[in-house]
Amino acid sequence: MISALRLTVEGSDHVDIRIVDHPEIRLVGHAARVRLVRQGINPHIQRHITALPTEEHLRLKALGNTEPTGLLAVSDDLDPDYAEGSELTYLHGVAVSPDTPVPGGLDIIEVPAGRWVVIRTTGPHPQTLQNAWATAAAVWFPSNPWRLRPGPEIVAVLEATDDFSTATCELWLPVEPA
Repeated sequence: MISALRLTVEGSDHVDIRIVDHPEIRLVGHAARVRLVRQGINPHIQRHITALPTEEHLRLKALGNTEPTGLLAVSDDLDPDYAEGSELTYLHGVAVSPDTPVPGGLDIIEVPAGRWVVIRTTGPHPQTLQNAWATAAAVWFPSNPWRLRPGPEIVAVLEATDDFSTATCELWLPVEPA
């Protein structure tokens, strides 16, 4: 069962945030070790995604069967300080229920049940998403009884223009009571 509490944080930037209790999931797709780029488009991730054939994106999308929905950008094994240039595991994939058969050749990240803060953004991409993360880190987390817990960070692109210059996204961050 998924339960949610919706909060809106107003300040210099409007941030749409909800807290979600989510069951165990598996993130499946194609993983690569890449360097962290905190501003703008990450060329390492962009190369990884564009190297995948179009039909692979469609195959992955058809496999996804739970929230977060759609094709996902997953960052795992992040440096605790988010240092520019540090390495992380990036997975381009989807979320599936634990009992979903996974075809061979795909990487899997097992994600236990837990709480997530889900931040919804709409606007120029990736700037709006990156600004929302910065606002959450600087404003929302310090004024709310939550802290990040170990686990992957997930971006679900819900809608986007053909050139990805504008997008509606959800940023899923694993949290626990502070």
